[in-house]
Amino acid sequence: MHYYQLPAPLKPLADKFYRSQRSAMRAKADGQTWVAADRAIVAALCLHKVEHGHWLTSLLVATTQRKQGVARQLIEAALADCSTPVWLFCEPQLNDFYLRLGFIPCTDLPQVLAERLARYRRSKSLQAFSRHPAHAVRGDACP
Repeated sequence: MHYYQLPAPLKPLADKFYRSQRSAMRAKADGQTWVAADRAIVAALCLHKVEHGHWLTSLLVATTQRKQGVARQLIEAALADCSTPVWLFCEPQLNDFYLRLGFIPCTDLPQVLAERLARYRRSKSLQAFSRHPAHAVRGDACP
């Protein structure tokens, strides 16, 4: 399995993967799209720049590849060189998964994410998590 950032011209391949999994998720033009692929894409996620860090969204693993560590390895690859905080929203059943990856529940969000979470919570039960680097050495850079 290979884990890498998808070049911008190839982002439609991530969208094709999301559609194949019957997901409404899409790779946004303004973010980084990371994938796990063997012969084809089997997982994807997006990283978006926000004030003081990044927002991880759209993590999806193909149903046939779940419970095999693909999501964990994809997240670790995407965040390997990230020296800023990373936030995400998840449903309660995923809390333990993110805790094992070093994310912690948080209430201190950048304003844009706090507003978005408030909107999402009108129709979904979501928890905000964050992961902060041990030492911020590269400014606001993620790969």
